[in-house]
Amino acid sequence: MLNTSLPFEQLAEDYTRVEQAIRYLEANYLSQPALDEVAASIGLSEFHFQRLFTRWVGISPKRFLQYLTKEHAKRLLAGRGGLLEAAYESGLSGPGRLHDLFVSTEAVTPGEYKQAGAGLEIRYGFHATPFGQCLIALTARGVCGLSFVEPGGEEAALAGLRARWRKAVLVHDPASTGAVVERLFRPAGRPAGPMALYLSGTNFQIKVWEALLRIPAGSVVTYADIAVAIGMPDAARAVGSAVGSNPIAVIIPCHRVIRKDGSFGDYHWGSARKKALLGWEFAGADLARQAV
Repeated sequence: MLNTSLPFEQLAEDYTRVEQAIRYLEANYLSQPALDEVAASIGLSEFHFQRLFTRWVGISPKRFLQYLTKEHAKRLLAGRGGLLEAAYESGLSGPGRLHDLFVSTEAVTPGEYKQAGAGLEIRYGFHATPFGQCLIALTARGVCGLSFVEPGGEEAALAGLRARWRKAVLVHDPASTGAVVERLFRPAGRPAGPMALYLSGTNFQIKVWEALLRIPAGSVVTYADIAVAIGMPDAARAVGSAVGSNPIAVIIPCHRVIRKDGSFGDYHWGSARKKALLGWEFAGADLARQAV
């Protein structure tokens, strides 16, 4: 498992290397590059790459990549059964990377939606995470935004937050937001506690985002599965658009939705990051099963 005793800054630096390796493999997977070739592509020796990768995710690069194959995704899809239906019946708790993280959602009212955040105070901060820097935004009613930020992209990310909540008062408060990031990315070994979300979107978008919350860690579903789960089986394309508009990364796990052919599809914060998140969760779920 991820060594959470390391500072987030170090984890983020490690992730940057891991992402570079994933991008290299995406471009060269047909030739099945050896470990030393992948290591050389990111400027490390085979020994140091193996050690860094294992420290970041808890398993070897070779095993990690097994979780990122199209065939593995297909097996997950084939064996899912009534995954979303079972999740609806059993609630939102369960094993995985976000164990003991109980999420409740509250949507803005139609009147509040029209006000575009007028009278609302949003506290925000930029923080290192195991998957790179993020921007997180909080209201008194819950988390209203979480996005990954590439180096140098802070102003653009903040502009995007302002565009979603045009009339809100934004307050830079990294002390408050950092506590939430700590709970979200370091849940192992202690309860994370409840987490509330404050969502602004159309009724359709919110239905899709709430369905995403019911996908367990270490599992994947298709856009068509989500469409069926919300009672609109012919709306897979619209579901894809709503998934892509998810304003709260990781907590609302849009990275767990893939195409019906088993391919991973796009991700708002980069396909390599999606694969890293999924591989991390697949490996964690597998290790959890072995421990039982």
